[in-house]
Amino acid sequence: MNLPNDPAILLSYVNTKLRDDFPCLDELCNSLCVSKEQIESRLSSIGYVYDPEKNCFR
Repeated sequence: MNLPNDPAILLSYVNTKLRDDFPCLDELCNSLCVSKEQIESRLSSIGYVYDPEKNCFR
């Protein structure tokens, strides 16, 4: 799956998928066949980190 290139759009996409379809980031990454580190790195570039308790990037 090709993820959105724009970090802000990626943030929206990932948080929506986490809210609606996946109980954790690991399951989302497994489903999309992408590394957790790749998503975390791209979103940290705009100041967001994953909060496992809230299951979203904040």
